[in-house]
Amino acid sequence: MEKALIIGASGGIGAALQRLLTMQSVDVTTLSRSADGFDLTNVEAVGPALEALQCPFDMIFIATGALEINGAQPEKSIRSISAQAMMDQFALNAVGPALVLSHAARLLPRDRRSVVAVLSARVGSIGDNQLGGWISYRASKAAANQIVRTSAIELARTHKQAICVALHPGTVRTEFTRKYVGRHPAVESDEAARNLLSVAKALVPADTGGFFDWAGKPVPW
Repeated sequence: MEKALIIGASGGIGAALQRLLTMQSVDVTTLSRSADGFDLTNVEAVGPALEALQCPFDMIFIATGALEINGAQPEKSIRSISAQAMMDQFALNAVGPALVLSHAARLLPRDRRSVVAVLSARVGSIGDNQLGGWISYRASKAAANQIVRTSAIELARTHKQAICVALHPGTVRTEFTRKYVGRHPAVESDEAARNLLSVAKALVPADTGGFFDWAGKPVPW
């Protein structure tokens, strides 16, 4: 039986991934702040929590992130920067996934294909940025993409069949995006989960270190 780990399983996309994988008879382990007290920003807690898990996992989804932290909304201009708000974004969206990926070599099998996916965002693409704004969130996701890329290079040295990628789920209707969707095309969490899982299953080891959208198309760095 395949085994999957979902970090951030209490969020809209994480919960939908859990439901979908369970329906597909995958043995799913979940971690979240609300259900387990798993705080990605707590350096001292992440390691022990991950070390207590029964490994290895064929799939790992890091489905955490936030547009607003402690009431700080995405900036409309660089003039609106708050050092604390930016540090909060980096702690959750970049440092948190990095702490998980630091344990990837132990969490993943060495003798077969595996996938570890960090949910990123197209707004974290430097090459695709045409609008400006959202400085802290954009920068934290760009940092997460670099962390994924670097982790993939290191992981490939010992886990030849491992695939470590950043995935953009598209605009998804969740509590996370409720205030910002507006008239933009958006999908429900269950559809987003199906799309993400479809992409994850189609990836091959040569794709490791990449950044892909919900349809499996590469996203510019």
